Amino acid sequence: MTRLAHSLFVGLGIATSVLACGSDKVGTSSSVPPPPTRGAAQASDAGQPAVPKAAEFTENDFAENDHNRDPFRSYVSLFVDKGNHVVKNQLPVVLPQYAIDELKLVAIVMAGDYPRAMLLDPTGKGWIVRRGDYLGRPDTVHTGGSNGTDYQLNWRVDRVREGDLVLSREDRALNAPPATRVIALHPESDKGENNEQRL
Repeated sequence: MTRLAHSLFVGLGIATSVLACGSDKVGTSSSVPPPPTRGAAQASDAGQPAVPKAAEFTENDFAENDHNRDPFRSYVSLFVDKGNHVVKNQLPVVLPQYAIDELKLVAIVMAGDYPRAMLLDPTGKGWIVRRGDYLGRPDTVHTGGSNGTDYQLNWRVDRVREGDLVLSREDRALNAPPATRVIALHPESDKGENNEQRL
C-alpha cells in the first residue's frame, strides 16, 4: 500500500512540473483572455449607446389627476344613476295621484266614534277619509347635500271637525313642529258665489 501511495505521489509531482514548465508565451495556449486595460475599456464603450440615467420621481408623480390614473380605483360609482334616489313611500295613501289643492271637501259625518269626511277628486268621485289617513300626492324633499337622498312627505288627516278637515305633515329630518293645513267645508269663494246667486 505504501508503494502504491508513493508511486501516485511521484506521478502527481511529475505532472505538476510538466504543466508548470510548459510554454513560455503567455496567453497563447490559455483559453482565458487577459483582462482589458483602462484605455481599452473606454475604447470599447465608445461604440455602444450610453446607459440611460435613472428617472427621479417626486410625490406629485403619484398623485391622481387627469393624466395619472390610480389602477386600483373603482369607477363603478360613476355609472350609478343618481337621479332616481327617491325613497318610495310605503304608507297606504288615499288619492296619491292628486295634490291637496285638487281635492274638494263636500261632506262631514260627526256621528259615531270616528268622524269621517268625504272628498271629491277632479273626476267627481267621492272618497271617505278619517283621522290618521294619509292623503294626496307626496312632496319630495332632498336632504344631505349633493350626495344626499330624496324622501317623500305626505299630509295626514289630523282632525275631522264640524266645518273643516285639519291636515298635518311632520318632517322628522328637520326636527321642526309639524305643518298644518285646513280644508274648509264651505270655502269663502263658494259662499260668495252662493250669495250672488241668491240676489
